[in-house]
Amino acid sequence: MRSDIAYQVLVNDEGQYSLWPAHQAVPAGWVADGKTGTMDECSAYVDSVWTDMRPKSLRDAMSG
Repeated sequence: MRSDIAYQVLVNDEGQYSLWPAHQAVPAGWVADGKTGTMDECSAYVDSVWTDMRPKSLRDAMSG
């Protein structure tokens, strides 16, 4: 990943997060979370909000 461009945080239907260059269109299956910034800022944000790495479908199945 390049450190000289802006990134945006994306999330998919399974609650998984990804960093994506802010100047590129959001790929199918993902939506912008609203956070943009440097790679380090976006990574820190993802670390703070994505605390359960299990996909949503697995979390739902395990909760009954």
